[in-house]
Amino acid sequence: MSTSEVGAEFLASYLTRLQAAISELDPMSLLRLAEAIDRTVAEGRQVLLLGNGGSAATAGHYVNDLVMAYGRTGRVARVRSLTDNPALITGIGNDYSFAEIFTFQLRASGGPGDLAIAISASGNSPNLLAGIEQAQALGMTTAAIVGFDGGRLAELCDIVVHAATGVGDYGPAEDLHLIVNHAIAGLLYARGVAATS
Repeated sequence: MSTSEVGAEFLASYLTRLQAAISELDPMSLLRLAEAIDRTVAEGRQVLLLGNGGSAATAGHYVNDLVMAYGRTGRVARVRSLTDNPALITGIGNDYSFAEIFTFQLRASGGPGDLAIAISASGNSPNLLAGIEQAQALGMTTAAIVGFDGGRLAELCDIVVHAATGVGDYGPAEDLHLIVNHAIAGLLYARGVAATS
């Protein structure tokens, strides 16, 4: 088999897996998360996002899209990623442990009525599980956007968006998490436009 044939086969397989994962997404789970975000923003509470690695980058992308979606309709959204301050992350990791990077920040700035959203391909990262447990102890609503089989986060959280993929198939899982972001941000923007017109 030639290099071109191998490449074409790989890409066809990737796109097939991605399309299958998209077809498994439950629109009602996206709606539940969108409504939780909107309720949190309307109450002047915080939306706090948690993620590791690629999901940390995705968390920052959510912040951008949600703040901009609300801002374009004249509303202020208090949305923050707990992975966007490298000085704080490395300080906590160095002085305490990497396992505490989310629990430490949530104790410092989270509170009742806030919404914590964990983004994870596996749903099993120990620091995310600890973060969600800390958020629940603080009286926060919790949500998970997960891939693979959902992992433990899918069992712990109040709201779950599960983009089911093969275990270990990170690319499609992380692609789906951005699709969820764009769908929800688009919905919240459209709702905001409708409410002001």
